[in-house]
Amino acid sequence: MYSTFDNKQENEESAGVEVYSKTVRAGKRTYFFDVKATRNDDYFLTITESRKKIGKDGNFTYDKHKIYLYKEDFAKFAEGLNEVISYIKENKPEFFNNSDVEFTSIDEEFDTL
Repeated sequence: MYSTFDNKQENEESAGVEVYSKTVRAGKRTYFFDVKATRNDDYFLTITESRKKIGKDGNFTYDKHKIYLYKEDFAKFAEGLNEVISYIKENKPEFFNNSDVEFTSIDEEFDTL
């Protein structure tokens, strides 16, 4: 049995037209950032984490987790993510020293779109 929340996700996912997509490979995980448009041309974002797993039979499977982010939450989400990344960067700068990618804030990334 599906909940109302499940039905809302299914409807928006099937109605959503992909507008932009970014794939980030990070070790054993791959992140997919997909911007989709609703029938009313509103944008929403799906963030999917995919991890490759080896089953008992030796075959590969993928464990996926998905987050739906809606336009009314973009600013608060970006603010919260920037805050926690800044905290980590300040308290554990060594986590960023070996990175090939320079961290920029989400606000800076949104400005480039």
